[in-house]
Amino acid sequence: MLKVVRSISNLRKQILNLRNEGHSVGLVPTMGALHSGHMALVSKSIKTCDRTIVSLFINPRQFGDGEDFEFYPRNEQKDVAKLESAGAHLLFVPNIKEMYPDGFSTHVRVDGLSDLLEGTHRPGFFDGVATVVLKLLNQTGTDRAFFGEKDYQQLLIVKRIAQDLNIKTIIEGVKTVREHNGLAMSSRNIFLSKLEYKAAASLYKTLKAVAKHIRQGANITTQETWGRQELLNSGFSDVDYFSVLDAETLQPCAGPNHVKRVLAAAKIGKVRLIDNVPA
Repeated sequence: MLKVVRSISNLRKQILNLRNEGHSVGLVPTMGALHSGHMALVSKSIKTCDRTIVSLFINPRQFGDGEDFEFYPRNEQKDVAKLESAGAHLLFVPNIKEMYPDGFSTHVRVDGLSDLLEGTHRPGFFDGVATVVLKLLNQTGTDRAFFGEKDYQQLLIVKRIAQDLNIKTIIEGVKTVREHNGLAMSSRNIFLSKLEYKAAASLYKTLKAVAKHIRQGANITTQETWGRQELLNSGFSDVDYFSVLDAETLQPCAGPNHVKRVLAAAKIGKVRLIDNVPA
């Protein structure tokens, strides 16, 4: 049966019990509103580790001015039911004061990676992500933690934190789970109208097309321009970026043999979508 804890002290007590019983432990950090993408992370953790902890915390520090913190989907009861059905063992649901008590004045920043792509368009976003993820890793001390490849830049940043700060937890990426039309699963997809949902499928389609062209030797700049225009032609109102970059550094590719990633962020209606594919 799923146990729900809301304090760090109780969380650590439960984890100590698991350790004393000899269990390996996995962590799946989430902001709730769980969908099939989240559940794929939970499933991977359950298959990999003896016990799985899921955190549910809508982190205010990763929402900028004018973003949707107040409107972010919330349904703890449904989330609990999904996690119980999946076989998760522990759910950590702290409130804001538990994570950021009065006087909290520390933040974590990963230079370089935090300044690109999402970091350019959402200043401070990755500082908020890095801070809360490091706190969760310290609070739980799990053997592994699981993050989706849909948030590819975030995955690289978390891996960098673990490497640079000697965090023992192994960070594992899990492949993006998609809707039937190819759209990456996201808690924000519920805000798309039927027409927008249909048009949004072009994001994945365009990313795949560009990745194929790049593998066939096409010019990167030409493909980036084509991809951006293709999204605008398909119904997206704005394209923040459409980039083909080195898959490890997110810097421009220095040579043809570099492993590449195609990443994009674009707005359709009131919803901003991100996605990426390997190239």
